[in-house]
Amino acid sequence: MSLRPLLTAAAPLALIAATPALAAPASDAPAAQSAADEGDIIVVTARHRAETSQAVPISLSVLGGEHIDRTGAFNIDRVQQLTPTLQFYSQNPRNTSLNIRGLGATLGLTNDGIEQGVGVYVDDVYYARPAAATFDFLDVDRVEVLRGPQGTLYGKNTTAGAINITTRQPSFDFTVRAEVSVGNEGFHQFKGAVSGPLSDRVAVRLAVSSTNRDGNVYNAHNGDGINGQNNVGGRAQVLWKATDTLRITLTGDWNRQNPECCGFVYARTGTTQRALNRQFAALAATAGYTPPSTNPFARVADLDTPLRALNEVGGASLKAELDTGIGKLTSITAWRFWHWDPSNDRDYTGLPVTSVSQNPSQQHQITQEIRLSHEGHKIDYTVGLFGFDQTVHTQGLQVQGAAASKWLLKPTTSASDCYNTNCLNGLTSTNTIGLKNASAALYGQLTWKATDALSIQPGVRLNYDWKSGTYNGIVTDASGNLVQFATNNTAAQLSQLSQLAPESFAATYSAWNVSYDVTASYALARDIHTYASYAHTFKSGGINLNGLPADSTGAPLLQYATVKPESVDHFEAGLKTQWLGRRVTFNLDAFRTEIHNYQAIVNNGQQSALRGYVDSAPLVRVQGVEWDLALRPNQRVNAYFNGAYNDAKYVRFANAPCPPELAGGTTVTGSQTPSPAGTPGGLSPASCDVSGQRLPGVSKLTLSYGAEGNVPVTLWGHGGELYAGVDGSYRTAFSSNPSPSAYTWVNGYALTNLRAGFRADSGFDIYGWVRNAFDVGYYQQLAVAPGNTGLIVGQLGDPRTYGVTARVVF
Repeated sequence: MSLRPLLTAAAPLALIAATPALAAPASDAPAAQSAADEGDIIVVTARHRAETSQAVPISLSVLGGEHIDRTGAFNIDRVQQLTPTLQFYSQNPRNTSLNIRGLGATLGLTNDGIEQGVGVYVDDVYYARPAAATFDFLDVDRVEVLRGPQGTLYGKNTTAGAINITTRQPSFDFTVRAEVSVGNEGFHQFKGAVSGPLSDRVAVRLAVSSTNRDGNVYNAHNGDGINGQNNVGGRAQVLWKATDTLRITLTGDWNRQNPECCGFVYARTGTTQRALNRQFAALAATAGYTPPSTNPFARVADLDTPLRALNEVGGASLKAELDTGIGKLTSITAWRFWHWDPSNDRDYTGLPVTSVSQNPSQQHQITQEIRLSHEGHKIDYTVGLFGFDQTVHTQGLQVQGAAASKWLLKPTTSASDCYNTNCLNGLTSTNTIGLKNASAALYGQLTWKATDALSIQPGVRLNYDWKSGTYNGIVTDASGNLVQFATNNTAAQLSQLSQLAPESFAATYSAWNVSYDVTASYALARDIHTYASYAHTFKSGGINLNGLPADSTGAPLLQYATVKPESVDHFEAGLKTQWLGRRVTFNLDAFRTEIHNYQAIVNNGQQSALRGYVDSAPLVRVQGVEWDLALRPNQRVNAYFNGAYNDAKYVRFANAPCPPELAGGTTVTGSQTPSPAGTPGGLSPASCDVSGQRLPGVSKLTLSYGAEGNVPVTLWGHGGELYAGVDGSYRTAFSSNPSPSAYTWVNGYALTNLRAGFRADSGFDIYGWVRNAFDVGYYQQLAVAPGNTGLIVGQLGDPRTYGVTARVVF
């Protein structure tokens, strides 16, 4: 089944449909400053109509474009320092997890057949692949982070939340924005936009950006600096005011990243259940290998495989907005692509254990959304239709190198054994993965204004998902001969099959689902609003497209080919307040989310040595409180203090993959008892019960805070203000492995960013900045190297950086 013909046929509707521009200019204040005085009100379009953020009965944070620019938060990775419940992890663009309150996609869950739980929308267009979240923002007016299920408001169902990005639109006044930044480590960035009229009815806007920075990790193998930045992007928009009630906007964009990325450094080693002579220290000694540094914050890696992270996205959209008199009708037709061409070093050492590891991928998507929004005296509503069609093609390639046999296999004295004949050298796995993914939905939300103070807001969504996936994995030896399961496999072939196994299967998934929610909100006073909500929703099921566990003959266990949908029950209550003439804003919310059939990486008993795959953890629970506090006593000072406490855990998960300290030994059978953790040569459990333990990537406490002060001055003949600001963030320790491990906890850390400069009334701004001012050494995440050798590697956060930015707007 494909929705592509339906979406193509629906495209002409874009010429006769739509809502007037719903986006009102956002405040330049940070999210926590929401509405700090009478003249500083943030207007959002979270519910597809313009309204103040304080009046919306949704837990959300809003970042104005000016605040994003001033704080250097030019991508989602940096935005997470300003929004405590947003988590962003990216080993590379394809292996990216974007979570809100710890939900969305578990770490390590890179699988073409599994969808994300956090939706990313740019000007109402849904971006299906999380890789899009790694790009720089381009001419952004504001970013809204909506927490909790949003399926009755947005086209694609999202169970954890949505990131709604609104760019600056074409204007009929001629405007220019230009910004140049230079800094240490070869950092240079340019952002520019120009907008103006072509006629009384047509306006255009052109925007470009470019970011470059040298690598801040030294690769001892070849002397290169790695993990740098090399980003370029552009967007063109044409607005046609066809009539006084009809607006049509055509948008095209293209973005490319091409850094030498993404490398991990040696972090530590920990004892596993593997035999002592197969732990990292012994293997390295046998190979005559010494890591160039065992101090991770010396920022030295040793990677012998060339690194590449060529990441390209782009597309076009046609948005039509029509005021019908009975409501605002919007149609958005969009096509997008994503191309990924990587090269990784997946043994994380300078040894040729895995000489090639890469999964190039190409994705194309078409979306069509039509919605009608109405604002009335007693009733407001939004009703919409959404269609989505996606194709994904991935080509996996893994080649074992000259050091593979002695690194991965048991030592032996037999001269003909694979260990001594080096039969893993040149062993190659070629995987071809295909996915066709289609969904359609009817959604709607109604607001009944029962009284001037009380509103009741029910919503419902009817959704259909269909997926068809194929996986074909072929294994060959160094001579190009097929390596397959057979009754007469040689000892060498069995050794090869223990490392790379061929597999082929096809699977389909389809399901209807109904979601619903209800919210009650009550205004205790003009500036004191309360709300409570309940949502029952789902995250689409999927297909395991990274391979399946297999039986003793190598046949895939097809009962694991498809993954159940997640079933979500979400409860939330909140309070939004402003005091002292809106000079103080304090918002508070409490939430509890329970997920049945949580999609996670699991193992299948005795087959776990062959493959990890995606299945369902029976129950996960996330609960906590969040707050935003903003102070603006006058026009010269503002401050904010945001935070979240989040208790996120597996409630029931008995067949989880074991952490490294319990892995690598002989799997227990019958009445055998697993050895204590970290026992070389011990017995390992087939799987581990992690019930009651923390979800990965979630700190119990996260904070963001900051302040800015200014004084009026005249410089260089221009009136304006001198200002200085600080922005900080803090998070407590978090687990960096799907099953918590003593070896992969990331310690808590605090980051501090400083800025000071002169802002002229004429639109000129120049300032100096320091990020990570105290040069805190921290990990973005830790990872377990393959092979159960006990090697733990780390992805480092940026060191202290500094520079200067000049910006002009006229």
